Amino acid sequence: MDRLSAVGDSGLRAALEFVRGQEQCVTADELAAHDAIHRNVARSRLERLASAGLLETGFTRAGAGRPAKTYRAAPELSAIEFPAHHYEELVGLLAEGRSDLREVGAAFGRRLAKAAGLPSRRNLDEVCAGLRGLGFQAAHEGDEIVTPTCPLRPLVAAQPRLAELDEGMWAGLVGGRTTCTAEGCLDPTAPCRIRVLMEYRR
Repeated sequence: MDRLSAVGDSGLRAALEFVRGQEQCVTADELAAHDAIHRNVARSRLERLASAGLLETGFTRAGAGRPAKTYRAAPELSAIEFPAHHYEELVGLLAEGRSDLREVGAAFGRRLAKAAGLPSRRNLDEVCAGLRGLGFQAAHEGDEIVTPTCPLRPLVAAQPRLAELDEGMWAGLVGGRTTCTAEGCLDPTAPCRIRVLMEYRR
């Protein structure tokens, strides 16, 4: 995950990389020892990552005393279907702890549009062609983009509150003054359909 160095908080990146690199769940004490930081700092970083949906939490009892809180990488993150370096950019944006998921998604969508070489004013055929160049399927049908491989479906299925993140990503990809609503992300048997409402269409 070296490309995480380009985005987000360096301490959060380091914490996420450490957790992802372990076969077992980790504790704040283990992260503190690994990164040579105070356990309260380690716990704060792990909690921020958990709040962003990047880590799952649990508890374990090792001998006497209070159970220790544990953390592991959220398994659905590994199922995201766009290339790894774009996934890492999204993780970095989420790790920054911003509360407006739709705007986080839009910022990520704009990065994808730039990576796809899309023009500043683009129609839906151009958007779909750019998306195919990034490694996933998309087709234009009327005022909708239809994709059987919606890149954020694993996240939305696991955490429906992240639907705003997904809709923001599509708005950033399409560009302009655009509102996107996604349907079908929670139905694994149906493609995602993203309805696009925009002020202009080339």
